[in-house]
Amino acid sequence: MTSSTDDPDEAGGSCCAPTASRPGEGPTAAPAPAVPPSERSTRGQVRIPAGTFWMGDSHGDGDPADGERPVHAVRLSSYLIDAKAVTNAQFAAFVKATGHVTEAERDGVSAVFHLAVQAAPADVLQRVAAVPWWLAVRGADWRHPAGPRSGIGDLQNHPVVHVSWRDAQAYARWAGKRLPTEAEWEHAARGGLERARYPWGDELTHGGRWRCNIWQGDFPRHNTLDDGHLTTAPATAFQPNGYGLHNTVGNVWEWCQDAFRPSEYADRAGADAVLDPLAAEPDDVPDALVPRVMRGGSYLCHDSYCNRYRVAARSSNTAESASANIGFRCANDA
Repeated sequence: MTSSTDDPDEAGGSCCAPTASRPGEGPTAAPAPAVPPSERSTRGQVRIPAGTFWMGDSHGDGDPADGERPVHAVRLSSYLIDAKAVTNAQFAAFVKATGHVTEAERDGVSAVFHLAVQAAPADVLQRVAAVPWWLAVRGADWRHPAGPRSGIGDLQNHPVVHVSWRDAQAYARWAGKRLPTEAEWEHAARGGLERARYPWGDELTHGGRWRCNIWQGDFPRHNTLDDGHLTTAPATAFQPNGYGLHNTVGNVWEWCQDAFRPSEYADRAGADAVLDPLAAEPDDVPDALVPRVMRGGSYLCHDSYCNRYRVAARSSNTAESASANIGFRCANDA
């Protein structure tokens, strides 16, 4: 499971996390123990009013395979959503209270970007096929985001990473919340700006200043750090959008509730505005292999190969996948 190329274009151009796998194996991790649901909590959440918005890529920026078009009207009931991604401190409280062990911890390996690895050479097991800037690192997990020689002591207010969709579900149940639907995520991420590329408008920078945490420089070889960050930024870094949400593009990918279907938007086209859509799991695919929606891009996105740090951008990964650039935020019914 190695690759001989370091060219993003030749290697598939993914700034997303690699699909979960173990050296020499397919996905085999046992499901995490069930976490009992808690009473509903709205702590740290903002209310998004009910209404209709235009969902999808209005600018033709996306890869057709991602299914960001056609733009279509969606009606949403009022809901609540976290103002920021779940942080290391919050996830630590969950683990302390429940004893939850993440899938990356049980697997003993997770994916770390090659320039950020903090591990002994023997713990770097392999490059990930097709995306060789991702390294499978033994001992990388949410407590050790760059590998076993790293920690989160000074990253308490950074988004938790190396969490799978199933880990995120377990946290949300414990917190008295749920994951947002894809439509809820995009509507909230837009901050009230209809059809805009970004939470603040259509231009990526303003006066030379960066408004989000993405890659600058020559990916994947050199990051100029113009935005101040090689990997994650604090969960409240940069200005919030019009609804008060931080970092809805860049920083870390965020899990959504939906199963991922590239044809989802096309199937809705031409009809009246659909109310509170949720793409359901297919009946003929094992749960662990169902692709789940991820939104928002991450600190590795760059326009030379992965223009997915837009509010309309879509991506996906399997429910058990985890890496150093996947996190989440929670939502709730209003």
